[in-house]
Amino acid sequence: MRLLLISNSTNAGESYLEHAGGDIENFLGGEVRKALFIPYAAVSFSFDEYERKVSQKFDEFGVKIDSLHNYAIAEKHKAVEEAEAIVVGGGNTFHLLKFLHQEQLIEVIRHRVLAGTPYIGWSAGANVACPTICTTNDMPITEPESFHALNLIRFQINPHYLDAHPEGHAGETREMRIKEFLVVNPYVYTVGLREGSKMLVEKGEVRLLGNKNARVFKNGDEPFELAPGDDFDFLFE
Repeated sequence: MRLLLISNSTNAGESYLEHAGGDIENFLGGEVRKALFIPYAAVSFSFDEYERKVSQKFDEFGVKIDSLHNYAIAEKHKAVEEAEAIVVGGGNTFHLLKFLHQEQLIEVIRHRVLAGTPYIGWSAGANVACPTICTTNDMPITEPESFHALNLIRFQINPHYLDAHPEGHAGETREMRIKEFLVVNPYVYTVGLREGSKMLVEKGEVRLLGNKNARVFKNGDEPFELAPGDDFDFLFE
């Protein structure tokens, strides 16, 4: 199983997927010539627009994007089964998961990725690689069949993780929200993945990519920081 899970698509002051471009290119290794794109997290812009935007970036890697929304319902499973790589874009996680459930794609994607098809996901696309989407930051603008996701990894990711507690703000911080999740789900590690960061999963190992630490949460333990190069393999225990 090979996964590249990216916190966000765009860093401030950078172009689309600029911070992740080198990691995506290395991950695909020049062996993938066509990738199946899943655009279902898009809400305020069309799936066609999303396909064009991602295609422009992946053209730089010599990879053609083939978007799943262009296939008839009866052909979608075959498209997943035959994909050289699967790419899942960010947006609204609830919207994305609803489509994955409606089109009965969860198990077919999971089966192919576990069999070795490379998977790239950013933001919502990283969230759906987790057991559930319960650590998303998104508003539930629509209702999926359940919160159960692809379950490719045993831990949860909180993309776009922020430490900030703005002056004068009396509401919950991101850390407080994650701790609430852990009270109800006490045996699940959650990784706060800061913007510009990625997690690479391959050969049974987990590596943090980028230049920022990740914050790791587990019920009953104090949150702790791990840096790129540190051992993350305990997340699969």
